[in-house]
Amino acid sequence: MSASGGSDADSVFGTMSFHEWLGAVAAKSPTPGGGAVASAVGALSASLAGMVVAYSVGKKSLAAHQDALADAARTLERARALMLALADEDARAYGTVNTLSRLPEGDPGRAGLASAMEAAVRAPMATIAASVDLLRLMLRLAPITNTHLHSDLGIAADLALASARSSLWNVRVNAGALPGGAGDAAVREARAMIAAGEALHADVCRSCGGGTP
Repeated sequence: MSASGGSDADSVFGTMSFHEWLGAVAAKSPTPGGGAVASAVGALSASLAGMVVAYSVGKKSLAAHQDALADAARTLERARALMLALADEDARAYGTVNTLSRLPEGDPGRAGLASAMEAAVRAPMATIAASVDLLRLMLRLAPITNTHLHSDLGIAADLALASARSSLWNVRVNAGALPGGAGDAAVREARAMIAAGEALHADVCRSCGGGTP
């Protein structure tokens, strides 16, 4: 992963039950919204890939790959925590944007809106980067994991790409408020990362026996 995460317990959303999380998303509240959901999908991707690795660790036919699998298990655990942390970060950033945007023009509090918008772009950008990192790891895992779980690895890859693509929506909608050409640059960077992710996703699908998606 390009960044390190803590544990699930370090995340507000990570301490919620799945039922509570779904209720929070469905509620008439600005957060958690689409950005947090995109990051949560990335966490599901990391978790499912982690299951594939768990079923591959200790397998005699994969004895030559045990060190790599153990390392992958740790990386995926960190990735899951990172994605949950990014869901929190996105919710905080958008919550701040939502609050400051409601202030009347000329209110001193609106001075913080620019930095809040920057944070609202950073979170989905980081989710895209983490999702592409997941796909890169899955491509390495495809030939060294239990073939009976390659459909699960393929689904994990689908989820990682969905996380990246979904995050682009929030990059685009928030980047327009960035000064100068920073917004356009952020969108270009996001699209480039997603293009790399799409190529990796196609390779994972082929490696897992699913052909070209």
